[in-house]
Amino acid sequence: MRWVLYPIAALIALVIVGLATLAAMALFAWPNLPALDTLTDYRPRVPLRVYTADGHLIGEFGEERRDVVRIAEVPSNLKHAILAAEDERFYEHKGIDPFGLARAALANLSSGGRGQGASTITMQVARNFFLSREKTYNRKLYEILLALKIEQNLSKDQILELYVNQIFLGQRAYGFAAAARAYYGKSLDDLTLPESAMLAGLPKAPSAFNPIVNPARAAVRQQYVLRRMLEAGFINSTQYEEALAFATPRQSQRDTAAARKVQDISVPGDYVAEMARQIAVEQFGERAYELGIRIVTTVTRKDQEAAYAALRRGVLDYDRRHGYRGPESFVDLPAGAVPEEQLDEALGEVSDHGDLLAAIVLKATPKEVVVYRRGQEIRVTGKGLSFVAPMLAEKAPQSRRVRRGAIIRLRSTGKDAWEIVQLPEVQAALVAVDSHTGAVRALIGGFDFNRNKFNHVTQAVRQPGSSFKPFIFSAALDRNFGPGNVLDDAPLYYPAGVTGSKAWEPKNYDGRYAGPMTLRDALVRSKNMVSIRLLEEITPEYARDYLSRFGFDPAQNPPYLTMALGAGAATPWEMAGGFAVFANGGYRIEPYVVKEIYDGSGRLIARTDPPVAGQSAPRVIDARNAWLMDSMMRDVVQRGTATRARVLKRNDLAGKTGTTNDYVDAWFCGYNPDLVAVSWVGHSQPRNLGRGETGGAAALPIWISYMGAALEGVPEIERPRPDGLKLVQNGLGSRQDYHYAEYEPPAPPPAPDWLQQMFANDSAPAMEAESEAIPTAPSAAVSPLPPPAQAPAPVEERMPTPIRR
Repeated sequence: MRWVLYPIAALIALVIVGLATLAAMALFAWPNLPALDTLTDYRPRVPLRVYTADGHLIGEFGEERRDVVRIAEVPSNLKHAILAAEDERFYEHKGIDPFGLARAALANLSSGGRGQGASTITMQVARNFFLSREKTYNRKLYEILLALKIEQNLSKDQILELYVNQIFLGQRAYGFAAAARAYYGKSLDDLTLPESAMLAGLPKAPSAFNPIVNPARAAVRQQYVLRRMLEAGFINSTQYEEALAFATPRQSQRDTAAARKVQDISVPGDYVAEMARQIAVEQFGERAYELGIRIVTTVTRKDQEAAYAALRRGVLDYDRRHGYRGPESFVDLPAGAVPEEQLDEALGEVSDHGDLLAAIVLKATPKEVVVYRRGQEIRVTGKGLSFVAPMLAEKAPQSRRVRRGAIIRLRSTGKDAWEIVQLPEVQAALVAVDSHTGAVRALIGGFDFNRNKFNHVTQAVRQPGSSFKPFIFSAALDRNFGPGNVLDDAPLYYPAGVTGSKAWEPKNYDGRYAGPMTLRDALVRSKNMVSIRLLEEITPEYARDYLSRFGFDPAQNPPYLTMALGAGAATPWEMAGGFAVFANGGYRIEPYVVKEIYDGSGRLIARTDPPVAGQSAPRVIDARNAWLMDSMMRDVVQRGTATRARVLKRNDLAGKTGTTNDYVDAWFCGYNPDLVAVSWVGHSQPRNLGRGETGGAAALPIWISYMGAALEGVPEIERPRPDGLKLVQNGLGSRQDYHYAEYEPPAPPPAPDWLQQMFANDSAPAMEAESEAIPTAPSAAVSPLPPPAQAPAPVEERMPTPIRR
């Protein structure tokens, strides 16, 4: 028997020695365990988030995507799913589950490896906060000891709350609240039982069980968690069967992957969010990305969505006018059926851009195009092919022909209806500003932020063309001119001796001239020759100094006669601020985009308190000046180059079109008394837009579409006439117009009957102004500036004022 007892005694001795060794190691390690301040004073990295004024997320910046929640906010289904998947006996053990440890030890001994663990939730908290994920016995000992220490100092709910907020779950999401947003676009309260089970299965292997990347493996894990919930008694068999029935199938996961990002950030505000991010980093440094700072901007969801839709519609309409350029690229497809995996790989590097979706052509005829996208075949027929019809013909150039293997763009036009489109090359911008405070209501800096992050609202320094004329006319009103004064729309010639270079002979584009005409009609019809003569009368130097009242940089507008035609330089941001002076009755306001800044605890730490028109904002032009300019620019809308805006059926709209030389830039700057909006169309690197692409043709439709939505249901605003104006006969003697009361305009000559008859019919719309393009000019004193460099210009943004406490 002795030989039998020896092995038993040896085993007992080995166990005793092992336990003694472990005890000694534990006694040695315990004093060296880290303090638990990180847990008791939990300050997680929370990203910088940017919101609209009405509370919708438009931007999130930071490496860790996290929403901190209290344990009481975690729904019971999710809580039970976590416990079933990770630690069913969490509320029973003291940080270590002996049964789980024994089970893991036996499994590891039998396999001869170290692959299986028995980590409780408390042990996972210890590892996530203090240790690496290296699988060694030494690290495991520290994990166990830390778990015991944590259990001694924190309650079970505190431990579970730390776990729920700290654990990494893929898609840059840390914590279950962030994961719910990342995968499902939902808050925790809105999760279904199958969705809760899916999320609870992620901690074991976030990449392997990612429902977007690996939907099949994720579904298996989801079913395992549901089964464990049933076995643990957290759900009954009926709930289990219903959950399995409604578990997310593979194809639905793929189809909704792109939609989840849209649900997460539901308002198209990338350019606004980027402006807010720059302000946050300027004030708080790189730590802005982890302090949980919340920035509330001035834009609203309604305005931002309306601006986005208007700009994209306008750009796509422009793009259609200039024809289909051909597929983006081609891939070689074998004959016959092609495996989905091969098609997915071909589309893998091609991103969607908003509603312009990437697809690969499987079959193309003049009457039908069949494409593949995300596991389904889509047929495009009828009107959906009209844009690409020339490139479906047999004679179409092979490099531009829509054929098998072509990568093209689809756009939905309704239920099961599609059209083939293309990614536009042209850019556009729109900014809308509250005329009384400067609060930006909407800002879209380009067609697609992910394709081009250059903000054309704040950084595109361009010639404004005829949209700049109102500022010259405003300057003239303070020099004894009025809307009824007459100047000659006749040819001009400046010899080389005058210009200091070669001769300059500016022309109206169509080569036609109207002769003597009032300033009102000259602005309505955008007559270049009258604008030049007017600037000669008041002098370019006076006009340049006057422009600073509207916020324009004099250095960008040198005192040359070409300034009368908008040959200086300005951004859409600056133009919006300038036109706001006319809209609000003569007060200078500063556009701004950040309303409030809150710290991670929700405490207000900074806000913008803007000067308000009629209160604290400085008056920069006479109220009469603003009223007269408004009156003239209302005529631009009613009978001038912007008559398309009459479709809005409002009498309180005013503005000015602008087109630069060779159709490089197209503008419309307009407003009602409360809201100013500026739209611009052009290229990031200036080049021709195409003949006929004037401000009225390219930019005005975007403005109309936005203002129609922004002013829907808003009553018209009647603008009272200020004191100090009097009616006088205009310079042609054809009608009366208002003039400053203290100024005496020149007495008009007697008007012959034929002239009165001609002006009695002046309500006919003016030709949209090919004639408003800037004439070719010499390079000396009267020349326009050369096109400005496209290096990003600094944004002159009003900074929020820190709150003093």
